[in-house]
Amino acid sequence: MKVVLLLAAGAPWETSALRVLTGRRDLVVLKRCVDVDDLLATATSGQADTAVVAIEAPGLDLAAVDRLGDHGVRTVAVVADEGGTVRAGRIGVRTCVDDVEELPGAITTDQPPEPPPPASFEAPAPTTRGRIIAVWGPAGAPGRTTVATALAPALAGRARTTLVDVDPYGGSVAQTLGVLDEVSGLLSAARLAATGLLEERFASVQRGLDQQLTVVTGLPRPDRWSEVRPGTVELLAETAGHHGHVVLDTGFSVEEDDLSGRPGRHQLTRAALEVADEVLVVGTPDPVGLSRLARALVDLQEHQPMTATRVVVNRMRSTIGWTERAIGQMLADFARPVGLHFLPDDRATVDRALVTGRTLLETDSESPLAVAVDRLAAALLAGAEPGEERRLRRRTAGTARPR
Repeated sequence: MKVVLLLAAGAPWETSALRVLTGRRDLVVLKRCVDVDDLLATATSGQADTAVVAIEAPGLDLAAVDRLGDHGVRTVAVVADEGGTVRAGRIGVRTCVDDVEELPGAITTDQPPEPPPPASFEAPAPTTRGRIIAVWGPAGAPGRTTVATALAPALAGRARTTLVDVDPYGGSVAQTLGVLDEVSGLLSAARLAATGLLEERFASVQRGLDQQLTVVTGLPRPDRWSEVRPGTVELLAETAGHHGHVVLDTGFSVEEDDLSGRPGRHQLTRAALEVADEVLVVGTPDPVGLSRLARALVDLQEHQPMTATRVVVNRMRSTIGWTERAIGQMLADFARPVGLHFLPDDRATVDRALVTGRTLLETDSESPLAVAVDRLAAALLAGAEPGEERRLRRRTAGTARPR
């Protein structure tokens, strides 16, 4: 006998569903729940086997479906159309019906085992997919956000680009570009990803700076990193990649957060590096900065050995006393990046851009720094075809999704 919880959320099919379910001797409707919280609370009793839910029920998301599963409750969704079936799949519901007369069969039929991820097949990426670039670097403020906010407009001059702030310590992209946004784009994306609606409502998590450049703002406070579920950054980057190029402004650490196995703060940065086609490792040319950069390159190689790496030495200046060639020879002992780029120390242009909330290109497109960043953008787009590195890496691993 199957014990059923019912959450119709005011759907017109509730009466019909009750008639169908109560007419069977092998089915018992334990409770008609008023909302998702009521459903989850009842599921904790351990008496129910199945939850029949309206896919449009407010609050029904990945977390709710996961919690039901933790208590041994299988979810069956009633959907109205193919869009409902797609959304159900995105939040982890594997059994759907579009006719309440089919509910008894769906409930009493054992759920098929989840198929394993493909080991050697990757569907062709759309030809319009852009490149995903993660801007990363060691601790010590080497200029990750400065590079990211300068690179994104340079790429946008060639194709549509989305700049995403995924710094788990509270990003500053919005402040740097003068974006006054009361709602965090990253947190909005996390909520939409949990409900399976991110692809459909992707435009709502962005702020447009011009026709070619949009921004997904970051965390308003560092302590809110826990609201971004595992898989969100990957899904957000992949979704943005279908619209053009993507620049991810990341944190500094790729270390495991603890030994418990639970995702922690640094999973946002690790996820960004994993989904990226190429990683820009930003460092500074002074002795402390180069030491940190060398260690960062070693750490990155250990965590992401298959990801293309490009080194960006920021704030390069003659007063350091080292030439570009000497710095290149020093770094060659630690990594073999696909490219080494030097951005000049152009404090005056950076300061003007920060004070006015404008991009470097808007502030002075002819400045040495803007010209160097434009060359960097050109080098990035002269590399592999969009999605090539992702396809190579995923021949042995599936795409991460929120779970």
